[in-house]
Amino acid sequence: MAKYRKKPVVIEAVRFQTIDDVLDFVGLDNMTAPVKGKVGIVTLEGVMWANQGDYIIKGVNGEFYPCKPDIFEATYEAVGEKVGS
Repeated sequence: MAKYRKKPVVIEAVRFQTIDDVLDFVGLDNMTAPVKGKVGIVTLEGVMWANQGDYIIKGVNGEFYPCKPDIFEATYEAVGEKVGS
């Protein structure tokens, strides 16, 4: 069996603290109306729900998807200043 290593890729992401954080990052067309503190993120696989505190990632092809904080922190590290700073 062959082994593979994930290519290093720089991504953009935002942590879901407020609905406005998510809206500013993904835009209205890529999210659903919030329901009980959750927001639906339109992904390539359909709508996936993000809880407050989750990260929203912009993929290499411009797609969005939510990621739990423990997985995000184990997979990604900061590379510099915040985009737009």
